Formats: sequence, C-alpha cells, structure tokens
Amino acid sequence: MRFIVGAFTAGGGRALRMSGLRPRGAAPVPLGDTPVWAAGYAGTDIQTAASEGDAATVLTAGCPLATAHELQQAARSVEQGTWANAARLPGSYLTVVCSHRTVRVVGDRAGIHTVYWTHGDEEVLWSTSATVLATYRGVTPDINRLLAGISVTGVDPLGSASYFPGVHRVPPGEALLLEPGGDPRTERVPRAHTSLAFADGAGALAEHLEAAVHRRAETGPVSADLSGGVDSSIVTSLAAARTPLLAVTYTDGLLAEHDDVHYARRIAAAAGAITHVEVDGTAHGVGHLDQLEDTAALPVTDVPSLSLGLLAIKQTQLAPAVAHGSRGHLTGRGGDNVLDSIPLSMVDLARTGNRRAAVSRITAYARARRAPVHSALAQAARTARLTQPHALAGLAAQLRGRAPDTGRGFLQPAELLAWCGLLPSASWLTPAGRHTVARLVDEQTAAADPDALPGEVHERAALERMGEEHATYDQIARQLWGLPVHAPYLDSLVVDACLAVPGWQRWVPGDFKPLARAALSGAVPDILLQRRTKTPMTGSLHLGLRTNHRALRTIVIGSRLAQAGLVDPVPILAALDGAARGEMAPLGALHYLIVTELWLTTLPTSRQHWWEPAREESSCPDTAVSTAP
Repeated sequence: MRFIVGAFTAGGGRALRMSGLRPRGAAPVPLGDTPVWAAGYAGTDIQTAASEGDAATVLTAGCPLATAHELQQAARSVEQGTWANAARLPGSYLTVVCSHRTVRVVGDRAGIHTVYWTHGDEEVLWSTSATVLATYRGVTPDINRLLAGISVTGVDPLGSASYFPGVHRVPPGEALLLEPGGDPRTERVPRAHTSLAFADGAGALAEHLEAAVHRRAETGPVSADLSGGVDSSIVTSLAAARTPLLAVTYTDGLLAEHDDVHYARRIAAAAGAITHVEVDGTAHGVGHLDQLEDTAALPVTDVPSLSLGLLAIKQTQLAPAVAHGSRGHLTGRGGDNVLDSIPLSMVDLARTGNRRAAVSRITAYARARRAPVHSALAQAARTARLTQPHALAGLAAQLRGRAPDTGRGFLQPAELLAWCGLLPSASWLTPAGRHTVARLVDEQTAAADPDALPGEVHERAALERMGEEHATYDQIARQLWGLPVHAPYLDSLVVDACLAVPGWQRWVPGDFKPLARAALSGAVPDILLQRRTKTPMTGSLHLGLRTNHRALRTIVIGSRLAQAGLVDPVPILAALDGAARGEMAPLGALHYLIVTELWLTTLPTSRQHWWEPAREESSCPDTAVSTAP
C-alpha cells in the first residue's frame, strides 16, 4: 500500500528515537531537517522545491501536476509568508511545507490524501495512512466508529478522530501545524475561492478541469472510463482533445437496457482520437460482490472500501487498459459531488433569505419524485429552523429511545431534507449499538457549528466520503493491476471552483448539471451537455447479491460487529435474503456492512507488517524525487 510517514521533534531535528524502527519498505525523502519516508511512490509522484537560500521547502506527493516553475513560485510564496499557495497547485496531492522550523502537513480538499498523526516516543509522527500509525502504537480498529456509516445520515463518524484509538485525523481543508515547543494543532487552509458568482465559477471550472485532465493526458499512454454518463464522458472528451487514448465502456445484461452504451458510442465516434472498447460483464461472468470468498487474496486498504464489492467488475473493466500499457486511468468519480448538489441546498437557499424561491424548488422536487409536497415543505421548514447542534442532539435522543422499526430500503424524499436521521438499516442495531452511535453523535453535537448550513455540511461530508472511496479504489488498482486511477473532478482546484458556487445554483429541479454546461460548452460534444438521464445500478447489485448469496451469508454470520453485540445478525440476514430475491432492501448499507466486515477480517495489524528495524539512510534508492531547479 502506498503511504508517506514523517516525524517531527520538539527540536525540529533528526534525533529521533522511534523505538529503532522505520516504515517497512519505505525510502527516505530528502526534505531538509524534516525526516520523511515514502513507500510505493516513483517517478514524479513526489516533487520538491526550495526557495532561494533554502529558507522554505515544499514537498508535494501523490499526483502533483505543477510545473517546476509553478512549484518554485510556491516555495518563494512560502518564504514570503503565503504558505497556502503550496496547496493550490494543479493535481491531487499531499503537501509538506517547511519554513522557519515550522512544518505544515496538508491533505487535499477532497480527502484522497488524508493526513493522520499520533505521538511517538519523543516526537509526533504523521502519515497518509492511519493503519501505519496504528500499528506503530499497537492499537487495532475501533469498531464502534464503523457503526455510524451503516445506521445514521448527517453524522460525521470521524471528525478529528480516525478508525483507530490514539490516531488523529486532520479533516480535509485543514493543515497539521507542527512548531518547536508547541503541541500539534490544526488550522484552516485559506481557500482560493470562498464565493463565486455562477459565471465566474463556470470560468474557473473550465480552466482547472481542463488543466487537470490535459496534464494527466500528457504523462504517457492513458485510458479512461467512458460509461456514457455526463461525468466520465466529459473527462474522456477533454483527454481525447489532447492525446489519443483508450476508452473503456463497461456494461452488463441489465445496464444494456439503458442508454449509457448508446451515449458512449456517440461520444467515442465524435472524437477521432478515441479507441473504444466495450466490456460486457455478463459475457465475462462477473458481477457485484464476486471474488470475496478467499479473504487472503483480497487487497489491503487503509479504510473499508466499497470498491472491494466491485472487485471482479473492476478487474474485467480495467483489463483492456492494463493490456494497453496505460500509465493512468481517468475516471469521472466526484463529478456528482462538484458539478451537482443535493436537495438540502434548497434549505440553504431558504436560510439565506430566499424563501419564495426555496418553496418553489422544493415543490418541484417533491412532485418530480411523486412525494407529498406538504411533507417535503414541512420537513424543510423544520430543518431551516434548527441549528446543527440541536438537530444532532435530537438524533442522539432518538437513538437512546425506542428501536426504529422500518423495512424500507431507502430514505423518503422528505427525509433527504433533514439535518440528520436514522437510516432504514438502523433497525439492525442492538440496544448497545444504538447507545454506541448515540455517544458518537454526542461528540459531533459538541463540535457542531450553530451557524452551519445543512446543504454545505452534507456536501462536505459526501465529498470526503467520495475522496476516501476513490483513495481506496486507487490503492486496489495499484496493488492488483499496477494501474493508477485518477479522478480529476476531485483535484483541490476543481473542488474549490465548483463549491464556491452556491449549491442551489448547481442543483436545479428539471435541469441537470447546469454548471458543467456553462463551463464546457464548445469543449465537449453538445449531446453530452444536453443529457438529462442517469442510469440506475440497483438491478446489477440485486443480481450480485443473489449470485453470491451463500458467501455473503457466511460473512454476516461471522460478523465482528455482531460478536461485539452492536448489531443483530437476524434482521441483516433477512434483509440480505430479501435483497437476493429482488425485494426492497437497504442495498447501500448491506454493501457497506459486507466490506467493513472483510476489512476487519483481513487488515494486517501487526507492527512487523508495517515497520522494520531502522538502518543507516544516506540515499534514496527506492524513491525518485523530482526537484524544481
């Protein structure tokens, strides 16, 4: 698994004890007096630059796309006191900024490169992997924190914590600040854009998304997802405008009934630089939740990964790209998070004083979903009146009350307008499980911002979940197939440009991704920007649950969460059986539960797996570092 580890002492020097250990398989990275080790990085994955006189040094690691000149300018800005410029370069990467004996470690805006930290013997250790730090401390996963993702919505189960006790998380959008003689703390990263008018946001999106795609396309042979949907088709079209590429369209017997494949063919035909390959999962005999029986063969990820449930599908989908010799596979992941918004943004519109417009949009939203208009308006009004702390306190009280009794497989339209709430799968929780989740909600209540807007809070949480999920997908693809996977929509500059535009302007009932149309008209085929449909994946998931029913039952019966007394396996098995028959069921929760159980079962937690005895480190043979002149 690819990760970076760094250390910081009170004196800021290399006199580290670290129990005589170093990260296993990692190579030292030169960064002045700041010890850093990298595992699984190569070529231009890591870039460094120093200001004149070496007063300031910048390291970027992951998928940095800055030119040597841009990186050098960032180092010069750090020397002059504007350290945030180092986190505003093209690409998706971790940033380490060293200046005047102060070190700042900054993850990306979407949470692909998340920063974790913990106290060592006489130093602070930080890393992009919570697991690596946890095994150094000798701690195992805290299964209590895994429950919230299954049972409640509108709650961040982590905040500044992680899935391991004693390992802290730096929330995306913040920096870890390390200073001599001071305790570690976090500070907000100033954004490039805090608020943009729609037209200005569209202009910024066009500039940053084109750079994100074009610079990746120029790195060598590339491939791309071409599902036929808006997001992947935009990325593929932008890449094809810069270089020839292989575009892969995955379908199966159920997806073929929809119009994604037809759109993919039209997009491929419109761009002469595309070599188009269609992969039929049904013909290859693969589907959702395949290949999960042999746990020893499963890849390792830092957090539970939904992509594990798509293992066979992704292997089949990416096989043409691997055979093509692709050095990077482009995807449309994150497009929904930045180009679109969520129904709660209409409540934000009301909270900012535009009640009449909000009522009109909520009415249109409810009618489009054949839901009672009065219920949607009533829920939106309740949400607008409540602050986030009050809403979370109410959810905690609800969890401590009577157990929920619902057989629904999804939230109703009105429930999507609430600050927070119980998911249908909350009925799986035991009394102990409900009280455990209630305690986590209490933590969030204490830290909640009374001035926060519900749409913005949910957008941020959804973005971080997508970033976390993409990070694990990339980890899996690199481990199993040696293929890096990219999500240009999740680059920090793209995220900042889009989310600076209010959510209610990006999400309009009856329209579809108007920001993309405004930004990219003329740059991608017009048929793409006029599309109004989106293909559902539930049918294929139902089929996978049926095909792998026996293996999935075995996973649920051996549930670690059930053994801890936090969930009741009986209703889970009933939901699994019903889903396999094609009945309404909480499909997302079943998927998340299964991959969580597999993660708990397969994660290597011994210190020896991740750490080895330290040795003299005078060179960096395993890690090629690009240094700006």
